[in-house]
Amino acid sequence: MANVPPIYQRRRSRRITSLLVSVLILIIGLWSLGLYQFAQNSIPDIIENEDIHTDAIVVLTGGSRRLDVGLTLLAENAAERLFISGVYRGIDVNQLLTMFRDNPDGLASRVEIGNATDTSENAMETADWARANNIQSIRLVTAAYHMPRSMLEFSYWMPGVTLTPHPVFPDHVKEDWWLWPGTTWLVVKEYNKYLVVKLRQQAALLISGLNYD
Repeated sequence: MANVPPIYQRRRSRRITSLLVSVLILIIGLWSLGLYQFAQNSIPDIIENEDIHTDAIVVLTGGSRRLDVGLTLLAENAAERLFISGVYRGIDVNQLLTMFRDNPDGLASRVEIGNATDTSENAMETADWARANNIQSIRLVTAAYHMPRSMLEFSYWMPGVTLTPHPVFPDHVKEDWWLWPGTTWLVVKEYNKYLVVKLRQQAALLISGLNYD
């Protein structure tokens, strides 16, 4: 086989480099568009359906305001039961309530806790708890920026349960997120995690479909 002249090798190298750069620019462009849509359309900015009564309230720990909101909703009888997912091992219900309420009497019997370590585990342990307690509807309490990924995980693991999002709005997360480096980084990280979950679930569904065939 004849040797390829250097000039053709350089041209081929430039074409490959140009193609790779174009693909990279396309990927970055699609990712940026997705990030914008995620931040503007997927992250809730208000609490909707506040008057809906559900079988249970589920709080995903990670911020003190989440639990406080969940306990307030329980005290107002927005649901009959409260499940707190993601509590540190060794902490019981009375300890937890005492940390956040001066007078936990009357609430302890309506509260249960789990010990998940991430959002996927939150959804799985809540699904187990819901099945064991015949829970058909849940008000999900977590930070607004965390809600899209949480709803994605909970919908996947609990397809038969009605989910009502109840976002909490931490003070350190700014509405004009692109102007605040800390909030921008938080939204970017959450968007990337959301994409990973989405891809993982799509892959699982694809594999399940192939196995079924």
